[in-house]
Amino acid sequence: MTVKEQKESILARTLQEIRIGPKRLTKYEKARIIAARALQLAAGAPPLIDISKIESKDPIVIAYLELLAGVLPLLIKRVKPNGEYQLIPVKVLVEVEKEKINRLQGLAKELFDAHDIMKYVI
Repeated sequence: MTVKEQKESILARTLQEIRIGPKRLTKYEKARIIAARALQLAAGAPPLIDISKIESKDPIVIAYLELLAGVLPLLIKRVKPNGEYQLIPVKVLVEVEKEKINRLQGLAKELFDAHDIMKYVI
């Protein structure tokens, strides 16, 4: 295997290419991403989404919505104990998170006649 092939196998571009860890964001990865981005926003970094339509101006809420929008240019590095690792773009893992929220919204609407659960998700 050449160096180029090794680098390509390290970067997962789709869910099917993920070899290390679950094919979703873990609660620890999600918390780390949101916390780091919220800290940046609190320190004055410009938001990457339009916040004029958001009720709350809380940096944690904005960071979570940025994560769901898939606009954060981040890679998750998952490492095995033997040193093998894989880089996974957050954008790939966010698709699973969006599907989960859509299922929850459908269930909440069906069971509780709730139309927007996003204010309860965070």
